[in-house]
Amino acid sequence: MKNLIENSDKKLIAAAKAAIIKNYDAENFNHTVGAAVACSSGEIYTGVNVHSLHGACAEQVAIGAAITAGERDFLKIVAVRGENGEEIIPPCGNCRQILSDYMPECDVLLMNEGSLIKVKSKELLTYAYKVEA
Repeated sequence: MKNLIENSDKKLIAAAKAAIIKNYDAENFNHTVGAAVACSSGEIYTGVNVHSLHGACAEQVAIGAAITAGERDFLKIVAVRGENGEEIIPPCGNCRQILSDYMPECDVLLMNEGSLIKVKSKELLTYAYKVEA
């Protein structure tokens, strides 16, 4: 766990906030979470959740956008919730599995006892399911 917050972390949070501010759905609550993932290329990809019976979390949409663009080396990810992205939230269980599969060394920004911290994604899901090749 790291507590040192860098300017690049603030930039990532701002990108996630911008994604949800632009797309927040106050009428149907279909889009209430924004996420941003930073890649080693220097690019940041964003996404918003897609609410449905089998919807997709904002982190999944951001990761999918990055992968579609050819990215494979992920540095950090963050998700925010609320009309203005005012709440930094941890990934759900399904997202933790995806993070473990795609980016175990990626930093995840989240709140812990009122402080913004960074945790390696592999630390968020103990005893993660692994497919053996």
